Amino acid sequence: MTVLGGSILSDDVPWLKLVVAFSILVYTLHTYLDIRQLKAIRRTKPPAVLADSYPLSEYRKTQAYNVDKWWFSTVAGAIQQVLEVVLLINLYLPWLWDRADAVTWFLARHIGWFHHNEIWVSVMFNLLDGAKDLVLGLPFGLYGTFVVEQKHGFNKQTLGLFLMDQLKSVGIGLVMMPPVIAAFTWILQHTGPMVPLYLWSFIFGLQIFFMTIYPIAIAPLFNKFSPLEKGTLKDQIEELAGSLQFPLKKLFVIDGSTRSAHSNAYMYGFFKNKRIVLYDTLIEQCREPEVVAVLAHELGHWKMGHTVKNLVVTQIQTLMTFLLFSLVRSSRGLFTSFGFVQKQPAIIAYTLFSIISAPLSEVLGLLSNIMSRRYEFQADNFAASLGHSEELKQALKKLDAKNRSAVNVDAWYSAYHHSHPPLVERLAAIDDMSKKAE
Repeated sequence: MTVLGGSILSDDVPWLKLVVAFSILVYTLHTYLDIRQLKAIRRTKPPAVLADSYPLSEYRKTQAYNVDKWWFSTVAGAIQQVLEVVLLINLYLPWLWDRADAVTWFLARHIGWFHHNEIWVSVMFNLLDGAKDLVLGLPFGLYGTFVVEQKHGFNKQTLGLFLMDQLKSVGIGLVMMPPVIAAFTWILQHTGPMVPLYLWSFIFGLQIFFMTIYPIAIAPLFNKFSPLEKGTLKDQIEELAGSLQFPLKKLFVIDGSTRSAHSNAYMYGFFKNKRIVLYDTLIEQCREPEVVAVLAHELGHWKMGHTVKNLVVTQIQTLMTFLLFSLVRSSRGLFTSFGFVQKQPAIIAYTLFSIISAPLSEVLGLLSNIMSRRYEFQADNFAASLGHSEELKQALKKLDAKNRSAVNVDAWYSAYHHSHPPLVERLAAIDDMSKKAE
């Protein structure tokens, strides 16, 4: 067992084999849950409480959409699983590191914009890995958008707009990834025993930075944000925000319909500078009182402190993750198991830690869903307590139908994968809240 450098991992553990075995185990579990969900999707009738929202013809369309999505997800997941295992067992990571080292050396020698050192090799490694993900993921993105979504009437974007979005995303990545990776690598190299605290501080600052600039500088590159026009809807939203002392500064409508028929609403901003964004599809699909009810739910998350609680939990989880990483990052056995015999690059230590900590990620994901579902029930109850129960129920049913969400949901599948409770459970909880208030 390696003790120097703080590692608690044995050098004799076959980490690569364990990772591959766990990956196959998780894939098997996911496949089992997926099969359960397919059986639920294929039930002949919707739940009784949703029968009025789904005439038989509409229910069949919803089934067809969800079955097509299921097959697409299943095939894509199988291909991804095979690629992941093949790349790992063929020592893709050290091979890519050597390629990144060679490219960085060539550019440093012939262009001279930077030095050939581990920080720049780490940047190049992540850029090349990102390019691999882009190339492998593009066919799935095209098929999902222009075959599955197009077939069922949800896709609204042209091929040109799709490719332009891809180019914008690549451009943003090329601008933002190098300094982030460089700073992350520098911290790994130079902060010694305090590396968990420095890493956490850096990531926390980065999250705040992106939360600040995303709606202002990034989101407008993809969508048009327009102030909500004066009228009864705006008046009702402002009245709701005022009654809850929500510091609403701006109210926007986003042109989501240029890309998809799906709908949404969200809020953002810090302290006394809050903003609400409505998708134009939401306004089109729901009556004004129903839109207000949806926002009452969203404001419930704010009023009940869910956003702050999520942020605190996330930061604790992040810090604990970095503390655990600091205990294993110097394990020579971890490096050699994945093919890094001669070199132990700092950024690769974290990459390998991310791979071997997959079991922890699965558990944390499940716990996150449990907490999120609890918050959704609480926000629904909050909206109902303001007198929006019927409007919220109608909005949820209408949006579910318009978006062709899976009507019948397997309980195990939903508990494992979904951050929101099934619609039937939400409607029942709202009814219970209304009865208690009477």
